[in-house]
Amino acid sequence: MTPGRFITLEGGEGAGKTTAAEQVSAWLEQHGRQVVRTREPGGTAAAEEVRRILLDPATGELEPMTELLLMFAARAENLAQIIRPALNAGQDVLCDRFTDASRAYQGGGRRLGIQMVDRLAAIVHPDLEPDLTLLLDVPVTVGLERVRQRGGPADRFERSRADFLERMRAAYLARARMEPERIVLIDASQSLPAVRASIFRALEARLQ
Repeated sequence: MTPGRFITLEGGEGAGKTTAAEQVSAWLEQHGRQVVRTREPGGTAAAEEVRRILLDPATGELEPMTELLLMFAARAENLAQIIRPALNAGQDVLCDRFTDASRAYQGGGRRLGIQMVDRLAAIVHPDLEPDLTLLLDVPVTVGLERVRQRGGPADRFERSRADFLERMRAAYLARARMEPERIVLIDASQSLPAVRASIFRALEARLQ
């Protein structure tokens, strides 16, 4: 059996990943693929508990290494229980964030460095990287305004200082420059129809 394809969505706060996930999932299904969707941190019962801790503003400040280790603990569960079994069964997996998020948020934003993140990646998933990553990029100010307009309480990361979010965005863009064969940069500041068209073009170019 041919393994499924591992597709990830990345981007900062307010980038529109939820909407993009619906579009990508629909495109894959229209092309005859079975799709399993998951997210990070999260996906399994235990990983969702880790997510709750990481996103809850009441958690307060964490040591950057603590935050990174919690992310990889949740990732290990998601890989073992959802991602690997689905890929091995020939299903496509669409994951909202993966290790690129750790490279951006903890490696860049928290200033731990990419090398530290890659060391943990080499332990947790040495044989697995996404086949395709769609990086939805918006300026920090645009993303935060979208979060504000969305309403509801902001989570722990959405409440981060702008300088942290700028470092996170810079780390994402640097990664995209390093791996253009895997990461497709999508200008998510465009209109929704334009973003959708960019996503579909990327899927057609890379997956068909």
